[in-house]
Amino acid sequence: MQPIKPFLWFNDNAEQAVPFYLSVFKNSKLESILRSPEGGPLPPGSVLTIEFEIDGIRFVALNGGPHYTFTHAISFVIPCDSQAEIDEMWAKLTADGGEEVQCGWLKDKFGLSWQVVPANIGELLAGKDAAGGERAMAAMMQMKKFDIAELKRAGGLA
Repeated sequence: MQPIKPFLWFNDNAEQAVPFYLSVFKNSKLESILRSPEGGPLPPGSVLTIEFEIDGIRFVALNGGPHYTFTHAISFVIPCDSQAEIDEMWAKLTADGGEEVQCGWLKDKFGLSWQVVPANIGELLAGKDAAGGERAMAAMMQMKKFDIAELKRAGGLA
């Protein structure tokens, strides 16, 4: 059993959010849907929670109402092995109203924060030497979506 399960509080659009995430991530699946019973917190039959899995991690999406919203204080990191993978994840997650932020961060159209980063980000930011690390860090601070080739060039790794 998974020791910790991320629980995502949506206002009333978990039914739209979950299929979106299932379409973004290749290794994903719907697990279960719990509908509100008579006398429950939502109208009877409406979706209360949806359990789904992305790359072996189970999540729960709740239609909890407008009391809480997502912030950048919590985000999910997607380590990518190539620029093509970064580009693909970035395009999918910023589509239809998502927002580019900075340094690989973005908000999807539901307000959830993601970090789309090179899997070897530590190596890229360390650079060839201390000066290369400083240049790579300065280059990163100017980016929204990561550009691996530019980070390598700035850090003296290209």
